[in-house]
Amino acid sequence: MAEGALLEPGDPAWEDALRRVHHDVYHLPGYVTLDARLSGGTPVAFRYDEMGQVLLLPLVLRPVPGTGLRDAVSPYGYPGPVSDVPPSDIGFWTRAVRHMAALLRTHDVITVFARLHPLLPAPAGALAAAGAVVHHGETVSADLSLPPDQLWQDTHRTHRNQINKAKRAGVRIVFDDWDLLEAWVATYHSTMRRVGATDFYFFGMDHFHRLRAALGENVHLAAAVRDGEVLGGNLFFAYRRIMQTHLQSTRNGQIWWADKLLYHEVRLWGRERGNLVHHIGGGVGGSDDSLFRYKAAFAAGRQDFHTWRVVTDPLAVEKLCGTPTAEMMSGRFPPYR
Repeated sequence: MAEGALLEPGDPAWEDALRRVHHDVYHLPGYVTLDARLSGGTPVAFRYDEMGQVLLLPLVLRPVPGTGLRDAVSPYGYPGPVSDVPPSDIGFWTRAVRHMAALLRTHDVITVFARLHPLLPAPAGALAAAGAVVHHGETVSADLSLPPDQLWQDTHRTHRNQINKAKRAGVRIVFDDWDLLEAWVATYHSTMRRVGATDFYFFGMDHFHRLRAALGENVHLAAAVRDGEVLGGNLFFAYRRIMQTHLQSTRNGQIWWADKLLYHEVRLWGRERGNLVHHIGGGVGGSDDSLFRYKAAFAAGRQDFHTWRVVTDPLAVEKLCGTPTAEMMSGRFPPYR
């Protein structure tokens, strides 16, 4: 007997599924709820059950302007579908995602865009049965089971030199001193202005307070401080032995290589506390750009990053932007946004 459902954050079935599957912080109902608030969407999770096995995918349902329809997007980060069924069981995964597409259509959801988790693989062949899987590039991770000497050797010599320079300049990394949050947010906003980010990414203090309330001890702040000044910081998650860089920033002006020291000290902090991997992330949109190469100089781990696109109602999509084609599925998606 197979059954699928859309769950609200307070539904015990969401927490029940999480107890049964290997997952990350992005799958928590509190995180999905917080992310949905940013876009004015509705937080849900698709749950599929079959013969005592389960699959879960968190989503944010958003209104499609001027239509009365909705679409679905995964919350910011790397959620992706997770299951207690291994990716090798293509049949289960295929039935689950087809069931998802059919169920979402009955809720007037016409497309799905989901970022897959690079460390929690899902079978691309099964996902493609309901849509298209697009490979964007690689992400970078550090294996924290390695000894510190090996982590240091896996760091490019230029970064190593600058980490040593930061220490000699008196930069120190302070963990979880939340009195420094406001000063760190100022450096984050400086970074967003430098990179030309849209207004969406200028999160205010209230957002960060809600993030702390939602994730509790699973969210951490590493601040780079010199002579009492906050030069920048790394807001990161540590959950179920997986560390994720969430937001990294530096102030304008001289920072005495604080950005390099931050990555180095954060991974050592994580290793000492029994985490297994520090996922640093990739380039913009997963591309092999200067940001990816900067991150790649910190660690040797590489894993593929994919997104998954599904058209659940082809007729509705055709009315908005034309007949779905392979080019449409692999380009900017959904194209009517």
